[in-house]
Amino acid sequence: MEINRLCQLRARAFENMLAIATVNYPAGKPDCNGHSTLFDGVPWLPEEPNVRDMLLLDAGETPGIYVAELDLSMLRAHREAEVHGNAFRRPDRYSLLTAEAVKPPFVRKENRWKKEKNRL
Repeated sequence: MEINRLCQLRARAFENMLAIATVNYPAGKPDCNGHSTLFDGVPWLPEEPNVRDMLLLDAGETPGIYVAELDLSMLRAHREAEVHGNAFRRPDRYSLLTAEAVKPPFVRKENRWKKEKNRL
């Protein structure tokens, strides 16, 4: 895991108000450096004046079994109180994101999605 991927995971946990756990091979494997993570998706609590770090676990580079406690009742309470969510979605605006056509600049010779769809 590198800093940009970790930022993406943190953002997805924040945006979707859900916990995200990742598992990565330890350092020494090609393109791997450990740092399995758990983000809980709760950026602030009503009783705390500032934002909080959603990162509950950063496992480091060595192999092992890592345990972290995830407070699901806190996450559920956050989701019930937060203004975001699907109450104000506008699905009609997402048609470009859900379209099956792949247009430049995103055309790729190896399109895994088409291959997977054809197998179904």
